[in-house]
Amino acid sequence: MDEKIVIVLNEMSAYLTIEQMKKLQEVILKTFAENTLVKQNISNEDFMQMFFAAKQIEGCSSRTIKFYKTTLEAMFAQIETEVRKITTEEMREYLSEYQKRNNCSNVTIDNVRRNISSFFSWLEEEDYILKSPMKRIHKIKTKKVVKNTISDEAIEKLRDGCKTTRDKAIIDLLYSTGMRVGELVNLNIDDIDLEGRECVVYGKGDKERRVYFDAKSKVHLKEYIDSRNDDNPALFVTLNTPFKRLKISGVEIRLRELGRELKLERIHPHKFRRTMATRAIDKGMPIEQVQKILGHSQIDTTMQYAMVNQNNVKASHQKYIS
Repeated sequence: MDEKIVIVLNEMSAYLTIEQMKKLQEVILKTFAENTLVKQNISNEDFMQMFFAAKQIEGCSSRTIKFYKTTLEAMFAQIETEVRKITTEEMREYLSEYQKRNNCSNVTIDNVRRNISSFFSWLEEEDYILKSPMKRIHKIKTKKVVKNTISDEAIEKLRDGCKTTRDKAIIDLLYSTGMRVGELVNLNIDDIDLEGRECVVYGKGDKERRVYFDAKSKVHLKEYIDSRNDDNPALFVTLNTPFKRLKISGVEIRLRELGRELKLERIHPHKFRRTMATRAIDKGMPIEQVQKILGHSQIDTTMQYAMVNQNNVKASHQKYIS
């Protein structure tokens, strides 16, 4: 949008309502802003594609963009209004109908709200709309569920239950580093510094960070790497020829199977990450350092992963209060 037009709209925003501002913007663009007339002819589909391209450039993963795509396509299948004319009331009605139609939880509908908000915020930042219709639709309250971690005893059972050095190395690496399963399967042998007991992983948005593993991980990783006869550079590969790089689904399936064999409750890769974060804070590691290890840009995200051990809360109460 032309800089002068933006100045005019900003000056008038203190005196006019949102509806009046939208009308003023429409009239100004139609009358004076020849270079922005093209924007009025952009279809909702085109706006979506532009948004996806922008997110890809920002470093969003293909999985994240797929979530955006699913959410926005579902929205525009129900709302035919031109993007620039969509109102807050329309969006409230859409979210309400979406939840009823799909019988989904508050967690799910809040994820939908967040994805749609990102789209309209981008439109606002790019000056395609004056104000996002999602600004007055706040975060939907969700019930906070205390998620379980893996006990020390269960970790030992998992180690003992492993039939291969590969699986044992996977468990140790997930447990001691707190890395994401996607980061795990992307590791190459050359990424591992056994002597320094550390490795570099690439997280969301290809952000590089260094993570550290313990002595058990070092021993089992070395044992596994030394046992390999293939020439695949990947750190973790399938057990049978042609020894392809292990996929996320492969890790998830193996851990789930192992958990069921040992009669352990819901064993999956992300549970190791949550366990590591909880354990680190429980032992006194500063939350900022846990945030750095996990690769979170916001500390609030780290707090969601790391629960406080209830036994320690009781012990502290007896120490300081009782």
